[in-house]
Amino acid sequence: MPISWTYMALMVFMFFGLSALFYPQIENFFIFYPEAEFETLPQDWGLSCEEIFFESEGGTKLHGWLFPLEPDAPVILFCHGNAGNISHRLENVKFLLDQGLSVFIFDYRGYGKSSGRPSEAGIYGDGLAAYDFLVGSKLIQPSKIIPFGRSLGSSVAIEIALKREVKALIIESAFTSTRDMAGSLFLFRAISFILPAHYDNLGKIAGVSVPKLVIHGDHDEIVPFSMGQRLYQAAQSPKRFFPVTGSGHNDTYLVGGKRYLKALAAFAKGQGG
Repeated sequence: MPISWTYMALMVFMFFGLSALFYPQIENFFIFYPEAEFETLPQDWGLSCEEIFFESEGGTKLHGWLFPLEPDAPVILFCHGNAGNISHRLENVKFLLDQGLSVFIFDYRGYGKSSGRPSEAGIYGDGLAAYDFLVGSKLIQPSKIIPFGRSLGSSVAIEIALKREVKALIIESAFTSTRDMAGSLFLFRAISFILPAHYDNLGKIAGVSVPKLVIHGDHDEIVPFSMGQRLYQAAQSPKRFFPVTGSGHNDTYLVGGKRYLKALAAFAKGQGG
């Protein structure tokens, strides 16, 4: 029995409708890969820090490590990517400390020792709570705080820069939106045009007025290099684009080496903005 055009149209409509309806759950499934167990600890890297517990929206308890240097050092508010936890970023943290930058790195809800379950609104609130802890509990001046977001964390860093007073903003390996990311993936390409533009970094970055440093590896195998370029183009001045030649998604600071670290530190200290 031949399939009627009406039946085919109905099936297509149901496919698109159900995809859109359940997309938020599907999106979270593909975005968040939290781990509870720590791979390593600061002392394993010869680092001393203050272990921090603080609260986010709804009383969610969050955990982080504060690595302070001299009082006048800029403070990098490190918003990490979608997988693992803060313990997987300690090598990166050590390199930042070696450049004379204080670091506060924290886990979003559902990651590491932080309670709760991650969501877009939730991790935005977590980033703002981390900032508020630095200003309210540690009495750090907003003019010293620089949100630094890697990959998914770029969305959190941009949100902080939009909602709070900061010195500057650094984003690395950032995507324009999850809708654009879906369009780059075969599984979701056919329906990407009807999906909501969650984590709308491209729409938000134009509203950030402080100096911005956009870093992207030109061999990024996860987030297209062109997305970093589009974010830079959409940002208002002052801004700087720093391509890392030969780098993929997760090895920018390793492939970039001293040149990368010096550029980041100069920007953070106000010499490269």
